[in-house]
Amino acid sequence: MKKLILTLIAAVGLAAGAAHAAGGDTIAWDKAPNKTNDMASLQNGAKVFVNYCLNCHSAAFMRFNRLRDIGLTEQQIKDNLLFTTDKVGETMKASIDPKQAKEWFGANPPDLTVIARSRAGHGGTGADYLYTFLRTFYRDDTKATGWNNLAFPSVGMPHVLWQMQGDRRPVFEERESHGHKVQVFKGWEQMKPGTMTSLQFDQTVGDLVNYLQWMGEPAQNTRVRVGVWVLIFLGIFTVIAWRLNAAFWKDVK
Repeated sequence: MKKLILTLIAAVGLAAGAAHAAGGDTIAWDKAPNKTNDMASLQNGAKVFVNYCLNCHSAAFMRFNRLRDIGLTEQQIKDNLLFTTDKVGETMKASIDPKQAKEWFGANPPDLTVIARSRAGHGGTGADYLYTFLRTFYRDDTKATGWNNLAFPSVGMPHVLWQMQGDRRPVFEERESHGHKVQVFKGWEQMKPGTMTSLQFDQTVGDLVNYLQWMGEPAQNTRVRVGVWVLIFLGIFTVIAWRLNAAFWKDVK
């Protein structure tokens, strides 16, 4: 029993040390827009995904022609989104060689088909995590990629959207917590402007996250709509059954 208690104490200490080394407590996740019914947002998100994410990350369980569900024609898909294959019926495979990816980043970049469903945690939904993660990169010359991230410290992924967002650095404030001095995140200092304003960049990331969320379950909106009509039908049928029951048993009573 004593060994178990000591082990738990050591584990908590290591976790706290890791959090302090990363710049204090884990930051709170921002709320994602969650506009999976917005066709314009989903189309822009698909465009950003293909142009910036599909170079390294695959979406091996999503076919290009499924993008017709978000309002794109097959010709639009062929003209604007087919960069890694010639067939609109093919799945979304990354253009990077897996061996090269492992050499450059230390691991093969994960498949993103259901990434929005697999990253949910105590801080919020998977979409909330992705929305926070993609917006909290900052320059860090001590890292191999030259970038670091507040939501995922020491991540091996570079900031692929840096030209849009520009260069920023986090501002920390030193505070005392449980007898230890910790660095608490206070905000951002813009070092070099990007091609977008902060509001435009947040909207673009929101569109990308909306698409990732939709891609994890393309039938979700249809399922919800059908579910509402099923509940309405069951409600009406319950009233009819109740009245029929009353009519059948009135003579017996």
